[in-house]
Amino acid sequence: MTEVTVIRNVDIIVAYDPVNDRHVYLHGGDVAFDETGLRCVGQSFDGEATTELSGKARMVVPGLIDIHCHSHDEPLAKGIFEDVGTAALWGNAMYEFSGLIDGGPDARAACLTVMLGDLMRSGATTVLDIAGPHDAWLDIAAQSGARAYLAPGFRQADWVVHDGHRLDLDWDDEAGRQAFVRALDFVDRARAHPSGRLDGVVSPSQVETCRPDLLVDAAEEARRRGMRITIHAAQTMAEHEELMRRTGLTAVQYLDRLGVLGPDVILGHCIFADHHSWTRQRTCDDLATLAARGTSVAHCPVTFARSGMALETLGAYRRGGVNVAIGTDSYPFNMLEEMRQALICSRLGGKSVFDLSTGDILHAATLAGARALGRTDIGRLSVGAKADLLVVDLSAPTMRPVYDPLRGLLHCAAERAVERVYVDGRLTVDRGKPTGIDYDGALREMQALQNWACARAGALDPRGRDIAELAPKSLPVMEV
Repeated sequence: MTEVTVIRNVDIIVAYDPVNDRHVYLHGGDVAFDETGLRCVGQSFDGEATTELSGKARMVVPGLIDIHCHSHDEPLAKGIFEDVGTAALWGNAMYEFSGLIDGGPDARAACLTVMLGDLMRSGATTVLDIAGPHDAWLDIAAQSGARAYLAPGFRQADWVVHDGHRLDLDWDDEAGRQAFVRALDFVDRARAHPSGRLDGVVSPSQVETCRPDLLVDAAEEARRRGMRITIHAAQTMAEHEELMRRTGLTAVQYLDRLGVLGPDVILGHCIFADHHSWTRQRTCDDLATLAARGTSVAHCPVTFARSGMALETLGAYRRGGVNVAIGTDSYPFNMLEEMRQALICSRLGGKSVFDLSTGDILHAATLAGARALGRTDIGRLSVGAKADLLVVDLSAPTMRPVYDPLRGLLHCAAERAVERVYVDGRLTVDRGKPTGIDYDGALREMQALQNWACARAGALDPRGRDIAELAPKSLPVMEV
């Protein structure tokens, strides 16, 4: 017998209005669902239910869609490099520091578990994870209960920073091609996984670290499979300047000339398009190109804001007709905090409170994410859609008093008010605890893994600096 859950007399339902393609508040009514999808949204459900819950002082929200995140070693880097960067590379820390914290193969399962646990606790029901393939990836993603798109990255060049001021690329074309073959095998296995909630994404890692023929071949293979393509592009000024030196084109122009752009493409970050104030261009054509091609952008503000960088602006991209969805990229792997930061950064960049609204950012984290993945059955609460949703406790201290509950959730409460999360009608988070993975056990592993990774950081640094020199503590340490 199919298990049916009904939440009775819900105070507030964030329902989907198909006429205007938007979310709306519904006050009162039931939300009923099973593993096949949503059976009732806002009406009175008269069918039989296996589980009945009270909707008093509750808000039901469509599941959030994280369109760009990285498990791999990212959870291990928490609290280490937030105050550093390479001054000559526009203050970005990625090129010089990101490869220095490597937990090795033994860390992959714990990092993935913690990332998924954190994302689900903050209301994410769908994630697109870009990482190196490993044995546990499929199994843990399936066990988590999340809807997961797995994107094994591949590239032909590694970044090399010389003396803290010059970025070079170390090319190995054949190794990149071999990684491409392995990635295709992995995405095929992801799509065939019996859980039915996993899929693959073809992911040439960065636009500047792949030869043009590999980018074209990757797009062709993805399209042959009917899969999405995701590429880091226009993510840093160093990349922007490298492409200008090679081609005279921005990342958007370059990918468009190669025939890669299209509605099945998600560009990671896409900050430094031709209109950005940091670039040397004085044109504003890239956004129009993205809109015309139907290409989506994965906007991840927190990681870049830490280095003093911001997209200019999310409101401007939306007004330009670009489909912009939300990703978390790196830690803290918190979709609600990421949405808050996206809202703040957009208003700062646009120098206006009117640049973006709370409703706009919810649209980006749900309907825009679904569009980026080519789906109309997630990111919305409507009968027949997938039963991916979160239940928010309106009586939580961080939510009270309640005037506009979404503003309360995004600007004040975040994950502290998320009571339950469901994917495909199955409970994946219950009162802040993931139900399908050993989140607490993975957290216990993380400290030892981080200690080990920090201890060997000096051996990975070309200049031989130890972790104390690479990442000085926020405050001086005084001996007792």
